[in-house]
Amino acid sequence: MSRNPLVLPLTRRSLLLAGGAAGVASMVPAPLRPAAALEATHTLAPGPARIRMVGDAYPETTVWAYDGRVPGPEIRVRQGDRLRIAVTNRLVEETTVHWHGLRVPNAMDGVPHLTQRPIAPFETFTYEFDAVDAGTFWYHPHQRSHEQVGRGLHGALIVEEREPVTVDRDLCWVLGDWRLKEDASISNDFGAMMDMSHGGRLGNTVTVNGRVLDEVPVRAGERVRLRLVNAANARIFGLRFQEHRPVVIAIDGHSVEPHEPEDGRIVLAPAMRVDLVIDMTGAPGDRTTVIDDFYPDRAYRLLDLGYGPDRLRDKPPDTPVRLPANPVAEPDLSAADRHEVTLGGGMMGSMAGAMVDGRMTDMRTLLRQGMAWAINGVSSGGADRHGGGDAGHVMAPILTVARGRTCVIAMANETAWPHPMHLHGHTFRVLSRNGRPTRFREWQDTVLLAPRERVEIAFVADNPGDWMFHCHILEHQAAGMMSTIRVA
Repeated sequence: MSRNPLVLPLTRRSLLLAGGAAGVASMVPAPLRPAAALEATHTLAPGPARIRMVGDAYPETTVWAYDGRVPGPEIRVRQGDRLRIAVTNRLVEETTVHWHGLRVPNAMDGVPHLTQRPIAPFETFTYEFDAVDAGTFWYHPHQRSHEQVGRGLHGALIVEEREPVTVDRDLCWVLGDWRLKEDASISNDFGAMMDMSHGGRLGNTVTVNGRVLDEVPVRAGERVRLRLVNAANARIFGLRFQEHRPVVIAIDGHSVEPHEPEDGRIVLAPAMRVDLVIDMTGAPGDRTTVIDDFYPDRAYRLLDLGYGPDRLRDKPPDTPVRLPANPVAEPDLSAADRHEVTLGGGMMGSMAGAMVDGRMTDMRTLLRQGMAWAINGVSSGGADRHGGGDAGHVMAPILTVARGRTCVIAMANETAWPHPMHLHGHTFRVLSRNGRPTRFREWQDTVLLAPRERVEIAFVADNPGDWMFHCHILEHQAAGMMSTIRVA
């Protein structure tokens, strides 16, 4: 098994694992603040920065960051709070901020030209919305997101429950994936057609909260709530906490029946979040490993859990770990509008061509124009990759749903590659996979479809507007796999 980082090395010499104890402090957040201490207004300033990503043996890495930090500042509020977040753009190009998974008004969704004019350099835009749902969410740009996110613009937004589960510590790991050169600089090959038409931009260095870590300190007997956020462009994580039995309590911010993951592995596609409760059942002085083996031939050690000399308690607490439900309307399947969505394209696929700007375009021409994917036979035209001009992400909707109606979408992945499909503005139930009902009927905003898989979702269209619907492998989005769903 490899050590992180040496997945898909760009050069013959691999970067050495670094960070060690210097990175541990970032893993231990301050105690949860009381509701009265929460700020009513936040500020974010995306711009260039330099961070120590892979340890003192290497130079700092030049990134794009919110407030000079990767990930950006953790925004932590209470359910029901109203957020005001003033974003001042310190980049030399336009940007926006999308509040991923949060059910915000359409004008606050952060999609360039579709929901707002992009934020120009040195301009400020203030987002304002209510934190309707509790859970683990995140924020990132939607302007040229395959590069802006890939250079470091992402951060966690946590909405605490009014009645949270009882734990000893509440931690958040924002997982990042970077394609670094030997000098720890970011490779500038964003938008490479090999990435666009295949599995997306996979890196060679994985970070937790912006650092390559060797060890995270834990105490024997403690109970930890661990919030996992996949902020990578394309990497799908499959994490195993060796010698531990993590319990899943939330997916994409929403409560789910507590359960141990299938085969003991927590799978997170890009943009997904999973909340775990982990009882630290090891003994003082133990050291156990967290591995990522989603890609079996490229498995590696992410980090170790290092037990200190003390024991907090002799056995796990018996307090409940089920979270309260969020106020999401239950779909009425007996009176639903039903639609079909087909995902096509990519290398090794069968798509001969797609509609672009109302014209049928053959696959060879699509590839020459930087496009490779389609939804229902329509490619978005690469607006995200190129910036989109005045059109940006404005696309004719693939379907329209009357406000208040239940919508059931049967999605078919007719490609040779996985696709995490994300719907803005709504949360949906995952009803079935390949015709078999799901065990937990999870509430999600991003659902992973394996190659040739069919997935059925349902939601109540109660948030009016034109909402982006796209693959969250950001290279796939940039190369055509995005559209909109209209709620009117």
